[in-house]
Amino acid sequence: MKRYLNLFAVIVAALLVLAACGGDTEDTTTTEAMDDTATTEAMDTTTTEAMEESNTIADIVAGNEDFSTLLAAVDAAGLVDTLADPDATFTVFAPTNAAFEAALEALGLTAEELLASEDLEGILLYHVLGEVVTSGDIVAAGTPEVEVTTLEGSALIVVVGDDGSVGFQGSDAMVTTADVEADNGVIHIIDGVLLPPADA
Repeated sequence: MKRYLNLFAVIVAALLVLAACGGDTEDTTTTEAMDDTATTEAMDTTTTEAMEESNTIADIVAGNEDFSTLLAAVDAAGLVDTLADPDATFTVFAPTNAAFEAALEALGLTAEELLASEDLEGILLYHVLGEVVTSGDIVAAGTPEVEVTTLEGSALIVVVGDDGSVGFQGSDAMVTTADVEADNGVIHIIDGVLLPPADA
């Protein structure tokens, strides 16, 4: 009888050991799964934060309702990726929706006609410089007129008034808000649309 009791005790001990081992495995698997989930969530958070931190010229234009016409024009001209390039450097004179409305009325065009125009890319690039030019740079030039070269290829004459206002030779457009900083340059908001020289 004693021999049977000893055998029974050994079997019970073995079952307890197996149960303990099984519990450890489940705990380890659960812990590993939780760790994997935490890592994935951390990666997702990092990716989201990186996306939220993006502040290119394209991001600013897309995020401002007053630039919806400009955004549509940039998209139609295939320039969104250009202005979203974080490694590039630009200065953009950005017309507001009201500026485009006034220009369309003056030109006798609809928005659809402008977006379909073969001149659209040239008009937009006439608003872009391939370098950063701040209002301070213009004032520091010490002259009432500062010539800059646009990505369209033509020169643009920036005119500084006696009162510190900034406009453009041959245009009624004025800078209304200067030096909106972006990751890849600067935006100057203007109240008119600039048109390249007719002989450009």
